[in-house]
Amino acid sequence: MLDNRKKKILQAIVEEYIDTAEPVSSGNLVKNYDLNCSSATIRNEMAELEKIGFIEKPYTSAGRIPSQKGYRYYIDELLRDDKLTVKEMQYIKNKLETTVNELEDLTKIATSTLSELTHYTTIAIGPKLETHTILDVKFVLLGSRVMMAIILTDSGIIREAIIKFDEDVTEDQIKKLNYIFSNNMVGKSLDQLGDNIEEFITEEMKNSISLIKKIIEEINKLFQENDELLLEGTNKSFDLPEFQKADLAKNFMNVLDAKDLVTDVLNTGVAEDINVYIGDELHDEKLKDFSVVTFNHILGDKDIGTIGIIGPTRMDYSKVISIMKYISKKLREDYHDDK
Repeated sequence: MLDNRKKKILQAIVEEYIDTAEPVSSGNLVKNYDLNCSSATIRNEMAELEKIGFIEKPYTSAGRIPSQKGYRYYIDELLRDDKLTVKEMQYIKNKLETTVNELEDLTKIATSTLSELTHYTTIAIGPKLETHTILDVKFVLLGSRVMMAIILTDSGIIREAIIKFDEDVTEDQIKKLNYIFSNNMVGKSLDQLGDNIEEFITEEMKNSISLIKKIIEEINKLFQENDELLLEGTNKSFDLPEFQKADLAKNFMNVLDAKDLVTDVLNTGVAEDINVYIGDELHDEKLKDFSVVTFNHILGDKDIGTIGIIGPTRMDYSKVISIMKYISKKLREDYHDDK
């Protein structure tokens, strides 16, 4: 536990370093913050904070920077989440009032808005579709060996695929497929269907097993598309002082290219909570110099996707979390179960 003076000094160090990207000295704090104590007292308190691991000396310098432990304490105990201007709130409100036909569009809009306001790289992954209910399944014959499959869910999400076969397909087969798939998929969620759908339909159409297997394979692919990552504002990150170092900039690009790594980070955390991971807390050497803030948006019982910010550990956590909370609040207000 820190006493009130140490808390104020730590908060000032973190916020000064976020603003300037330069090590913070006692002189900086006396000049820029109303801490009601002398430079000598501040130096003594900084020495104590360094001793217990909340700040550290990056190189030969009179200044100090927050450690990962210091950032964690700041986020958990000291952070203010009201760092939004009236202009920013109005901007978010206007963006989220855009008419959308699919919940996936909301994730895209929220992702771009977050990037525009924070100037960090924003990453997002689409909703987990397993809980969404199928409203319609249709197959359309485009040629003797080419078919289009169309699936609509109750969230407005539409998946389409062109399926090619090694054998001719007839209109009669298409009619039977539409009947069988509709009767056994419509009204059910994907996690309810599980593996039973292939077993049932294969039994129903023993004379077209290869046809059915191909369709099932393509349908499964359709619903894996929600793992596609959205990236916004990557170029903005390279304006940050940390990324002037070639090795850190290269490592950042490698992280963004590692789809499985980024997806795992987005899928970690508690739904509907804002989750903050700093450096070593991400348990991957490639991420040790970065922080990630994530939020999984759920409207009613519908998952609309997970959004995250990735940037250096010197991230403006207060701004990022303030914007995330406001976006979440506006989404809940503007989009209800009947929309």
